[in-house]
Amino acid sequence: MNRIVARYQDGHLVKGITNDFLPAKDVFHLLPSESTPGAKPMEVKVAELKALFFVKEFAGDPKHQELQEFEPTVPAFGRKIRVVFKDGEVLLGTTQGYQPGRSGFFVLPADRRSNNERCLVVTAAAQEVSFV
Repeated sequence: MNRIVARYQDGHLVKGITNDFLPAKDVFHLLPSESTPGAKPMEVKVAELKALFFVKEFAGDPKHQELQEFEPTVPAFGRKIRVVFKDGEVLLGTTQGYQPGRSGFFVLPADRRSNNERCLVVTAAAQEVSFV
């Protein structure tokens, strides 16, 4: 099971767990973290998302500010990438699978202390994608 935060293009988010997410599928199921025992998972359409964050903890560290630069002493695996979402949020990390025509791609955060382990960026929600 994966701990995820689903951020929608309309701004709302849902935290929960999934065990059927596959990058090539258009739909997956998410059991919200505040669900009661025996609750039914909700269906999530990837096309409605801005991004899907695979997180270490749901709470994270609210005081932590994500680094907006690469640490020079840490090797980068993949290509360094900067994503600017349509809502102005900036994501900096590395990717091994960005292609402009694809519906989404994974980014590993540049900040090693990030609560995010990886992020699926929905290409349609990005305003600008550039290699750095």
